[in-house]
Amino acid sequence: MTVIDGSKFKEMLAGGVKALEINRATIDELNVFPVPDGDTGTNMSLTLSSAIREVNACQSLHVEDISKAFSKGALKGARGNSGVISSQIFKGFALALADKSEITPKAFAQCLKKGTEIAYSAVTKPKEGTILTVIRVMAEAAVSAARSKKILFADFLKKVIDAGEDILQKTPEMLPVLKKAGVVDAGGRGVVTVFDGMYRTLCGLDLVLISGESIKVQPDEIASASSKEFDSFENDYENITFQYCTEYFITHLNKEVTDAAIDKYRDKLMTIGDCVLVISDVDLVKTHVHTNHPDRALKFALELGELEGVKIENMLEQYRKIHENDEPAEEVELKENAVVSVCCGQGLADIFKDLLVDIVVEGGQTMNPSVDAILTAINSAQAQNVYVLPNNGNIILAANQAKELAQSNVYVIPTTNIPEGISAMLAYDEEGNPEENYENMRGTVGSTCVAEITHAVRSTRMNGFSVKEGDIIGICNKKIVAKSSAISETAINTIKKIANEKVMVTIYYGEGVTEDDANSLVEKLAGVFEDLEIACYYGGQPHYYYIISAE
Repeated sequence: MTVIDGSKFKEMLAGGVKALEINRATIDELNVFPVPDGDTGTNMSLTLSSAIREVNACQSLHVEDISKAFSKGALKGARGNSGVISSQIFKGFALALADKSEITPKAFAQCLKKGTEIAYSAVTKPKEGTILTVIRVMAEAAVSAARSKKILFADFLKKVIDAGEDILQKTPEMLPVLKKAGVVDAGGRGVVTVFDGMYRTLCGLDLVLISGESIKVQPDEIASASSKEFDSFENDYENITFQYCTEYFITHLNKEVTDAAIDKYRDKLMTIGDCVLVISDVDLVKTHVHTNHPDRALKFALELGELEGVKIENMLEQYRKIHENDEPAEEVELKENAVVSVCCGQGLADIFKDLLVDIVVEGGQTMNPSVDAILTAINSAQAQNVYVLPNNGNIILAANQAKELAQSNVYVIPTTNIPEGISAMLAYDEEGNPEENYENMRGTVGSTCVAEITHAVRSTRMNGFSVKEGDIIGICNKKIVAKSSAISETAINTIKKIANEKVMVTIYYGEGVTEDDANSLVEKLAGVFEDLEIACYYGGQPHYYYIISAE
């Protein structure tokens, strides 16, 4: 077989997703730090499971349609940095397979090449020795292998996977932190696993665990969606300023249409309505707008290409029918500002709400919220300006993706932990100017020294510490700074490392720590640090006994 058609491509994608699913726990364990919250495998699996659900809902077996559906589903379900990067890789497939009815090795190589370019561009400061390196080398190997015109597709794909595995084993030499932990890059392992699953499905072989054990499984055994996805085009009947919900596709775009032209088209729609959503994908533009002048929206669209699937609904009339027996509802006005914060733990959620956060999205380590979940929260805030606090470095990319899809003005504050999020809220002015609010909140990032107390899930040697599974460890700035067999002892030793020349320490205690335990720790600290102000609050966060900030 030298080419694959849409049906086989669909099977291969399902096989790749299934391979990732059965190996996600092992990939999670490749987390550099020996802590119980490594979630790269989980994030990638959830991202691509969303992608395959979109493919399963697609009735077409055309290669182009399948790749577009997979790309769309991956973006909707993208979780964490690894998930967002994975979605960008498969966006490259959708772009490269436009107008393709079958996939040759050469076309597949172009998919990987395009996916690599887009993935690299999505990361502000790309770092070698990561998933980016692995996919880049796989793309280079694919381009080289595809030069052989008679190569069988299976042989071609095997060369690509072998190249990925080879560079994956070298990632510890590129990133010292991987070498010290004795692991390869988790994201790189995930992407090799996906393509290995695709290869095995193509060849009719059993999928395998990373350990080498064969698993007899059908590629279509992918769980269906368990919850309703957010509908970006859902009509808001209760807040009708513009009467006509107008939706359509622009197809057969004029040759001179550029990204800049589409941006200008979006700006024009903003002048005649609201709830504007313009999504461009290869050679098609999906438009949704609420307006009192649908004729003008269609006129703008015709400047770009041909119209298809035009749907214009009178929302006012629909609202009358739905609520004809209801009492008149008060019109909802968008407030000026709102804040969305991500955190895990009831205590932390209560703290953020006390600090005027409007919506708390449950998530954090091991459970990074999807782009869709963040987008839903942003839209539910019903504000003109929405500030998003990711509070985790692995959620910032997803928050920025949601920002691009949101209807409000969104400001992502790049908070990487809970104390940074709390500091940002202390700088927030509910009635303040958006730009000033953003600058003030963003200016607090990095102003506090943060450490976390957890337990080691495996034995390792790092930062001069020989850690055994079960040891209690303190982590600060991605380094182990203390360890012992007792939680309070590790916490005290950690604070000794981070509280030098600080005036205040704030402690948030989580699962596995009682209030009495926390109060006892505060008493011990008061005896050690006479001039240090100490505050302690219930956080309820999983995995981390204590989150500690010093300032």
